[in-house]
Amino acid sequence: MEEKQTVIRVKNLYKIYRVGENKVRALNGVDFEIKKGEFCAIVGTSGSGKSTLLNMLAGLEKPTKGEIIIAGEHMEQKNENQLVKFRREHIGFIFQSFNLLATMNALENVALPLTFQGMDKQKRLKRADKMLELVGLGKHKKHRPSQMSGGQQQRVGIARALVVRPEIIFADEPTGNLDSNTSREVMELIQTIVHEQNQTLVMVTHDDHLAGFADRIFRIIDGKIISIQTREEYQNEQNKA
Repeated sequence: MEEKQTVIRVKNLYKIYRVGENKVRALNGVDFEIKKGEFCAIVGTSGSGKSTLLNMLAGLEKPTKGEIIIAGEHMEQKNENQLVKFRREHIGFIFQSFNLLATMNALENVALPLTFQGMDKQKRLKRADKMLELVGLGKHKKHRPSQMSGGQQQRVGIARALVVRPEIIFADEPTGNLDSNTSREVMELIQTIVHEQNQTLVMVTHDDHLAGFADRIFRIIDGKIISIQTREEYQNEQNKA
């Protein structure tokens, strides 16, 4: 049973860049596993290697050495076309900049990824409609991004990530452009939806407070994961600090 539950496995992962004569180890031997339905946060300061790690998990960058196994498939062995197909079928993204198309309303923005899957229009719009209800934007379906607040736009972004029913969602500083109240609302929303739908979410952030919403928190410094804690352990430590 144990095998079935692990959805992401990273083994001995290295990413080494050459800068002139020097070698920079962006990732320096990283190992971890993430289970299905888990919300994990990778926390680190700028330059810690967290964004490099997320890019590798998503197949946007190739490792220098090591293995990345997602949903039973080796990411590091795939070519560009295979990676594109894999991302389209298995992965949803939530970005810091909402990346919504200004000319489309909320419903059309959310339905867009389904177009790439070849789903017919009526089905697409129906599923997008349901997703917008789920993120609490039932009244804003016809609004364009310019008619919505930052928090509302990020909810559209979340709905768009979830509409393809991905096994795994990657979020990069998902509340980076929002004020603290809106950030909390968006994080609570992400937390609830991920658990209700039993989806796996990996979030990268520099913000200790946001990391506290995750089930497990991976702290990364200089390309190495130095601790993995449950939410309880993490919050106890934060309270002491």
